[in-house]
Amino acid sequence: MKKILIKSVFLASILTSVATLNSCQDALDIVQPGEMNDDVLFTSVSTLEGYLNGAVYGSLDPATSIYAGAILSDELKVGSQNGGQEQPLYRHFIDGANDRVRVIWLNNYLTINRANRLLEGAKKIKPATDAEVAKYNSIIAQARVLRAFAYLELEKYFAPDMKDDNGIGVMITPDVPSIDDKTPRSTNKEVFDAIEKDLEFASTILVKGTDQFRVDINVVNAIRARVNLYRGKHAEAKKYAEKVVNESGLSLTVATPMVSGTATEIGSTAWNTAFYATSNSFNPYRKIWDDSGRGEIIFSLNRAATGIGISVGSFFNTNVSSATGSPMWFWGRNLFNIFYNTDGDVRRYAYLDPTSKIDPNYLTSINPRGTDQLVVDKYPGKTSSAIRNDLKIFRLSEMYFILAEAAVEENKLSDASALIQKVREARNYKGTAVTPTYSSSQVAYADIMKERRVELALEGHRYTDLKRLAVKAGVKMDRNTRDAVLPNETVENLDNGSYKYTFPIPVSEFSGNNNMKQNPGY
Repeated sequence: MKKILIKSVFLASILTSVATLNSCQDALDIVQPGEMNDDVLFTSVSTLEGYLNGAVYGSLDPATSIYAGAILSDELKVGSQNGGQEQPLYRHFIDGANDRVRVIWLNNYLTINRANRLLEGAKKIKPATDAEVAKYNSIIAQARVLRAFAYLELEKYFAPDMKDDNGIGVMITPDVPSIDDKTPRSTNKEVFDAIEKDLEFASTILVKGTDQFRVDINVVNAIRARVNLYRGKHAEAKKYAEKVVNESGLSLTVATPMVSGTATEIGSTAWNTAFYATSNSFNPYRKIWDDSGRGEIIFSLNRAATGIGISVGSFFNTNVSSATGSPMWFWGRNLFNIFYNTDGDVRRYAYLDPTSKIDPNYLTSINPRGTDQLVVDKYPGKTSSAIRNDLKIFRLSEMYFILAEAAVEENKLSDASALIQKVREARNYKGTAVTPTYSSSQVAYADIMKERRVELALEGHRYTDLKRLAVKAGVKMDRNTRDAVLPNETVENLDNGSYKYTFPIPVSEFSGNNNMKQNPGY
């Protein structure tokens, strides 16, 4: 834990655009008590709210885990302008010294530490009016939900088997840590009990909100659905996913209209101009990704044109999301083949920049990085800020997928097929979506994984889905043979059950914490 506190200096420097209140708390994270104490920082409900908005919400940033998981799995292939960036990770060379792994670990514990500081500071504040009491309780509830989500992210990447209650999980830090803390790792059950305690408290306080950037009861239920899915507790996952579907007031975002005004010929110059208009597409599904419409988003992290947080699109395209925008990574060919070759699928346009170069002979190309340039456009940027987008943390489609998995566990295969069909119908502008009849649970799981692979692409799911579900689905990591770094190199896919589906604990953690245990294989 000592290293978490020390390394916060580095992470805090990234967040310099946060309010002064946030900057002061960064100092508190690493400086001895007394230089600035909580009595000065937390003086009213208003300052408590400012700290929540600036320091706690501001520190939550899963962009790096989205990126690392995409590279390690089968969502991407090396782009035309990639000069070696993350290529060792793409080849599955991963250890505790990896910078991406370190940032994921530290950033989530930074969020937890800041939530703990807020909760400790809140004890000193006495709300004066009924309105202040309501706001105070909401602040506490939101901080605890964000803390719970950070723990879930840590379990997702650093716990070898989330379904094993007695298996090793991550560290629980319920209080503001001291510089000398040497906290050991807890069991999965202990971590998930802590998560559930936070979520149960929040469920008694929070109600349905109207702001996708704020935690509300729908976010609480969505987290509970995902937690229980990961734990293999499908009945509980179903209960909370149904709550979101039935009570959120949201519906699956549709793929139509696909034409507007004079933009009537799909793929024409006029149509491209209108469909890909910066933060102004006419298409409802595209509007989710250009940040001009909420659509089915349950919760997202606000990434204003200027401000805190990583520009997630910059991981894939250096300047803009186009073939001339210095692409670092392209869509993986096999993933591309699914959404591009599905008749009427809006994602063949919403995910792919029109400047892409699609090589029908990519299998025999001597230089597929040059001839087959499948430009990622799921994070196209927004007005005044190319490749900078809000991070979509929960969407309604994920709840349908959770319900489909639960139906398979109940041996209700036709129900599972109907749930997947609902998502495919929403994404199909021709009305030609087809979901096969599931003849077995394995066939059902494979099709659910296929749809999750497309719909949730580059949102931080595929790496974990392969870890938890590939064996049951009878599938495996699926990079195309031409997705290798070099034209004549053999492409590498992780075997099912590989220890590399779990991240190593960062080596920096061991120098400050002799109670820490490394994950198997590292």
